[in-house]
Amino acid sequence: MPFWKKVFGKRTGVYYPQAVTQGKPVETKELAEELAFVSTVSKSDVNAVLGDIARVVCTFMANGKSVHIDGLGYFRYVLDTKGVENLEDFDFEKQVKAVRVQFTPEREKTSSKTYTRALVDTKKLEWIELGADEEDTSATDDDDTSGEEDGNQQLG
Repeated sequence: MPFWKKVFGKRTGVYYPQAVTQGKPVETKELAEELAFVSTVSKSDVNAVLGDIARVVCTFMANGKSVHIDGLGYFRYVLDTKGVENLEDFDFEKQVKAVRVQFTPEREKTSSKTYTRALVDTKKLEWIELGADEEDTSATDDDDTSGEEDGNQQLG
């Protein structure tokens, strides 16, 4: 069950719910154990594939492709850039501030003609509010730790 807490956005001046995670992330080893348990593939085979997936995805994206993993979603490169007013000032190297990988979860069309993300099963999610008196040991890898942008934080 996922958790949330109330957060005040200093930039926006409003309160909003923010998703938080608990503890450390699930690591590759545990993921491999679970995949091996629910499939006919051995843990060592799952580890071997998971160990190479980042390199393979990176290679395809470096060749200008997006990568689609059935049931999971799409990976592609996006650029964090700054613009110039005049075309004569256009310089790709100077304007690109960062190259990022964007992940878009798989989505499916429901019978009511709406879309649902593959990694979000709203029928099975039971959100639990973290009380104000519970210790918040949030930590993120993002530059902006306020959480206002994406509404997510991790509890350690």
